[in-house]
Amino acid sequence: MGWQKAMLDKLAQTFRIRNKLLRQGLAECLGTLILVMFGCGSVAQMVLSGGSHGRFLTINLAFGFAATLGILVCGQVSGGHLNPAVTFALCLLGRAKWRKFPVYFLFQTIGSFLGAAIIFAEYHDAMYDFAGETNQLLVSGPKATAGIFATYPNPHLTILNGFFDQVIGTASLIVCVLAIVDPYNNPVPPGLEAFTVGFSILLIGLSMGFNSGYAVNPARDFGPRLFTAIAGWGSEVFTTRQCWFLVPFFAPFLGSIIGVIVYQLMVGWYLEAEARDKTNKDMEESLKLNDVTGKN
Repeated sequence: MGWQKAMLDKLAQTFRIRNKLLRQGLAECLGTLILVMFGCGSVAQMVLSGGSHGRFLTINLAFGFAATLGILVCGQVSGGHLNPAVTFALCLLGRAKWRKFPVYFLFQTIGSFLGAAIIFAEYHDAMYDFAGETNQLLVSGPKATAGIFATYPNPHLTILNGFFDQVIGTASLIVCVLAIVDPYNNPVPPGLEAFTVGFSILLIGLSMGFNSGYAVNPARDFGPRLFTAIAGWGSEVFTTRQCWFLVPFFAPFLGSIIGVIVYQLMVGWYLEAEARDKTNKDMEESLKLNDVTGKN
């Protein structure tokens, strides 16, 4: 009976872990849906109105505030990553378990897909009106609407420069996120973490958004891109510009690694060592005090 009870306890523990992970994944799905819905919605308003209902600044503001809201919605359950590159960075540092990475990635992509679907339904008639006589959903050209959902490079951008663009953008984001969540750094007041992350995304968009729209998020780019392939834009969303979609899918992970290394080398490890030394010193003083007290 002992081994049977142990097996049942093990199964119950596994179920609790998986059930918790599922809840966290669903929370990430909702948070990423909010990010993509409000962010891509702002792009849709600008493109389909010909600029009368939006500008480059409003898009950046929308994505920054959308990230803030997404984190506020799901942060208490899942941590509010909203980005596989962020999850990857935290796993590298041991602050998140590796089993979370594929689950979060999947649900973040699903959330992005659903967010794009909502915007497509919202602006369905406007998109076909914008297409005009062609009545087609196009990936490139003056009547292109695929860029509402996923990122595409400007004509001047090469694949190599675009890869570097995504690496440096993601590395910048990871450095900011790690500084915000680092318990040894200047602590962000409780409840304001979401706002500071959103502010970081806003700054990245304002300074690095010209080349290709600063995806810096594989799920946020791939989920909507997959939706557009299904919804009428076709396979061109994957093949255009020498299969550009591979850049925002893979480059952010390299940027994540670089961001972790840069932050840890220049800030993180120093702060951790300082905190460790302080803890050891406090323990030594406590032991000395106990020793003196015991002798008395």
